[in-house]
Amino acid sequence: MAENIKLTAQARDRAGKGVARALRREGRVPAVIYGDKKTPDLISVDYHKVNNLWNKGAFTSHLLDLEVDGKVQRVIPRDVQLDPVKDFVLHVDFLRIKKGSTLNVEVPVHFVNEEESPGLKRGGVLNVVRHEVELTVSAENIPDSIEVDLTGLEIGDGIHISHVKLPAGASSTITDRDFTIATIAAPAGLVSEENAAGDDEADAEEDKAESED
Repeated sequence: MAENIKLTAQARDRAGKGVARALRREGRVPAVIYGDKKTPDLISVDYHKVNNLWNKGAFTSHLLDLEVDGKVQRVIPRDVQLDPVKDFVLHVDFLRIKKGSTLNVEVPVHFVNEEESPGLKRGGVLNVVRHEVELTVSAENIPDSIEVDLTGLEIGDGIHISHVKLPAGASSTITDRDFTIATIAAPAGLVSEENAAGDDEADAEEDKAESED
């Protein structure tokens, strides 16, 4: 289960582009807390702390204990606006979380036991289709990641969501198909050899056909 992260925020009484620019000059990021049928709270958070959290990854799948003026609220980042050029955080929307809430979150996929995959040992390549999987899960049980075991997989094998053991109470938000998470692809050299073999076989068949004519 993902560990709650503590973050301190400051209340602000105004919104607008001018206020946002002033906050950023002071080393702070404008943000808002919304949800749970309560009035949105305008806040700001420390620029360095929030960017460090963002750069660690999985920011939007971690619960935060957000302290504002001595009051702690349980929240989760829901929308993060980034600078289009430098990719640093410009604004964050935090969603209030009440006990027993169920959320849809993007959870990172981690692959384990690569050394136990015969296909990878033969030079196959792990082709990752989805680096994250969206799960429906209770707010108190959001996993840090889901693990995909590569033991025994050969070249040409695929890993689908049905092959993955999800945490208790969690389910995929995609329910209409058994989607692919990764495949063990043939190495480029093997593909070239197979193509060449196929070409030789085709040439032989063509020569045979011509001789019969």
